[in-house]
Amino acid sequence: MTTSVELTRFRVKPENVEALLAARPAMIADFEADREGFRGARLVRLPNDEWLDIVEWRTSADYAASSAKGPNLPGVKAFFAAIDSLVVAEEGVLSEQGTQRQR
Repeated sequence: MTTSVELTRFRVKPENVEALLAARPAMIADFEADREGFRGARLVRLPNDEWLDIVEWRTSADYAASSAKGPNLPGVKAFFAAIDSLVVAEEGVLSEQGTQRQR
């Protein structure tokens, strides 16, 4: 079975970083409760006020359905509100051959 991966790169103003991080647990909880096929997410801080959200979905259709819902719940809405601008959003497929386990 393939896993769809959502890669969203965005900018957050320094004064909104605390709000972004505070909203993250509620956003994840909302996704777990409301988004079919949600498998997990990782948030990566990059240079120049940019962030990368790596979200795994069971299927591409699950990702599309989640995108269509938008910020429909309070935790998702609060997380999105802390984002200043979108840089790029892409979808890919996780390659199991490229996966390494931590020792």
